[in-house]
Amino acid sequence: MMQGRAHELGMNNPSRLRILGGTARGRRLDSPAVYLRPMMGKVREALFSSLTSLGVYGFTDRPVRHLDLFSGSGSVGLEALSRGASHATFVDFASECVATVLKNAAWCGFEDQVRAVEGDVLAVLADPASFGIDHPFEVVTITPPYEEVSYKELIRLLANSPVVYEDTLVIIEYPVELGNLPRVMQDGKLVGLRNRKYGRTLLGYYVVKPTGLYDVEPRVEEFLDV
Repeated sequence: MMQGRAHELGMNNPSRLRILGGTARGRRLDSPAVYLRPMMGKVREALFSSLTSLGVYGFTDRPVRHLDLFSGSGSVGLEALSRGASHATFVDFASECVATVLKNAAWCGFEDQVRAVEGDVLAVLADPASFGIDHPFEVVTITPPYEEVSYKELIRLLANSPVVYEDTLVIIEYPVELGNLPRVMQDGKLVGLRNRKYGRTLLGYYVVKPTGLYDVEPRVEEFLDV
């Protein structure tokens, strides 16, 4: 029955990617016919373990809208929906990725909770309204192709973009070769909480203009170069 549903959705290129937890746990995700470097499963599991421990999905009066930048197949944003996010918006430059996100969302039962935007991430951050994005997000994940992006420009645009507001939690994936990102960036607009290393991958967790919503002690030592 499920195989028939997958075929109906045009899922002809199933990958090893799966939803790891929540309501859609175990669902395999389709992969677009373009080169991707998806977030490794162990890193994705660690990411959502950290989000859970930070209480991201525990605010009953604050629905969590997730923005998945450089979304690829959509594995990060779909994982967020499975774990309790109310809505997810996906942004990718490749039309194949946008189409795959929508197929995967339907396959997981989230078709009414997603929006997929085809566009350059930097352009979307600079002027989200021109892409139909008219509200900020509670969580933003950034998983760029390491060699094809300027992190300095990406972070500058993000910190000043209408897609974030007070207490937006931003997670930036970056390579160990970049060295540790600073704990405070963009004149205090981004303040680091965690900076976790998984092999050659780092995840930096930042809060935009924090008001104290996340009542946790920042791990300052994780941002120091050893």
